[in-house]
Amino acid sequence: MFSVFNTFNTSALQILIILSLLLASAAQISFSSSQSNSNSGVNVWPKPRNFSWPQPQQANLLSPNFSITFPDHHKYLSSSVKRYLQLILSEHHLPLVNPSSFIHINTSAPPLLTLSVTVADLSAPLHHGVDESYTLTIPIAGGAADLAAQTAWGAMRGLETFSQLVWGDPSLVAVGVYVWDSPLFGHRGVMLDTSRNFYGVQDMLRTIEAMSANKLNVFHWHITDSHSFPLMVPSEPELASKGSYGSNMHYSPADVTKIVEFGLEHGVRVLPEIDSPGHTGSWAAAYPDIVTCANMFWWPDGVDWADRLAAEPGTGHLNPLNPKTYQVLKNIIRDVAILFPEPFYHAGADEIIPGCWKADPTIQSFLSEGGTLSQLLELFVNSTFPYIVSLNRTVVYWEDVLLDDNIKVQSTVLPQEHTILQTWNNGHNNTKRIVSSGYRVIVSSSEFYYLDCGHGDFLGNNSIYDQQTGSGTKNGGSWCGPFKTWQTMYNYDITYGLTEEEVKLVLGGEVALWSEQADPTVLDARIWPRASAVAESLWSGNRDEKGMKRYAEATDRLNEWRSRIVARGVGAEPIQPLWCVRNPGMCNTFNPVA
Repeated sequence: MFSVFNTFNTSALQILIILSLLLASAAQISFSSSQSNSNSGVNVWPKPRNFSWPQPQQANLLSPNFSITFPDHHKYLSSSVKRYLQLILSEHHLPLVNPSSFIHINTSAPPLLTLSVTVADLSAPLHHGVDESYTLTIPIAGGAADLAAQTAWGAMRGLETFSQLVWGDPSLVAVGVYVWDSPLFGHRGVMLDTSRNFYGVQDMLRTIEAMSANKLNVFHWHITDSHSFPLMVPSEPELASKGSYGSNMHYSPADVTKIVEFGLEHGVRVLPEIDSPGHTGSWAAAYPDIVTCANMFWWPDGVDWADRLAAEPGTGHLNPLNPKTYQVLKNIIRDVAILFPEPFYHAGADEIIPGCWKADPTIQSFLSEGGTLSQLLELFVNSTFPYIVSLNRTVVYWEDVLLDDNIKVQSTVLPQEHTILQTWNNGHNNTKRIVSSGYRVIVSSSEFYYLDCGHGDFLGNNSIYDQQTGSGTKNGGSWCGPFKTWQTMYNYDITYGLTEEEVKLVLGGEVALWSEQADPTVLDARIWPRASAVAESLWSGNRDEKGMKRYAEATDRLNEWRSRIVARGVGAEPIQPLWCVRNPGMCNTFNPVA
């Protein structure tokens, strides 16, 4: 075992602590004793599965010499413990609601000196399905608290929980607490698109750190698209040098390693996506001969929507009939598999637009001889899927590859044991279609989990906005409007309508930020705290012990959590005026409001 500790001088400290505590309490606003203890100002987000803090709730002082003992031969756990010790000793969080109104603060009790961390299996890798459970016991008598986990990754979740039970200046800690906790779903993620607009490495690290605080565990990195190719692939360097937005908008192998290692230190997997065969226009800068309809206007004047060349501006599909396509793509897949240790590889395969493939002369000849576009996609999948699997990867595709109305493959092409489908259309219906076919699914319904919706459309010269009536344009002007509120996200049940056996195939969910109208200046506010709402829904559910939706009491807790992560450096947007927090219940409604 190893101990991390603080060396603060403790001379006459007890008297100073008591005086400081009394002054701090007097300075804070006093709240009515009639306020529900559901928000005592001290909460854990996401709410644990089993949390016991018996009445009267009590808090003791945290020793300024507080230390954490832990197994020191796991480098990622070691990094995590050191980070959390610094946070616990320095955060001094002040809740929006004064905890002293609800919690008995016992300054005469012995302070909490130590948190002892034990891990049953230090060898378990951070893969899907790893055990993230933990138990946490903080005794009333002070002395030592105990955190026990099956794996280092569960220990990290428990460290986050402990950190949220410490607050104030001087630091107090909830005591008499017992927590047993484990996620409902093993896949809890955030997807970020870095092709349409570029994000610096620090932006991504900040996002991963916030994910870890919310017990989210998958950073799905949609790296490339038609708009730019920012990843420096060692065997194909011209893809980035010619297809990115510029030399200052690349991700080098060293950048990738930094992001992946940072993820491991925070218990977050980094899942790479190289979308193909669609969404590949940026590849044409380096390899124009393997990309169809590249750099063409996406929807020519007078052309029917069905005959457009792209789903949005930015055209280009890989040509499945060109052997060079597979030479380039296999080089990319191999290098990405080396750069990213994650066992899942996201291969995209969404939004194949018929008009783009039909614009190519070789494909025109193929079709004139009786071939179909679905056969083209099947050729592409058969030429790439086995290679990805040979690299010990499970292949993730967007649902389109199997469910698209026009261009799709037969299920026999995609063995269930090697395939996961990510759903984004038609809500529960498509989830049901996928799992009833025997496939595992990741849920990212655009109706509930898309973070970019409701901010208008990015098309220029759009006459739809030339109106004087003030009527809502397509519920916010974007294809997936309106804006998805945190309540909408929190209340979505991703296994609704499924049988017990089908539920087992739902790996979890991801919120998605597509970046047509997002970049680092709005990143934090677009993701947080709405992703926090999903984090709790996927970790412990959105219902109370009686089976009732708990969004009402979650509101106060989310206000508190949002305040805390803002103090930690995350630019999360507010969900209510501060007045609502300071006037409990006054911002609720008993009637649905349109």
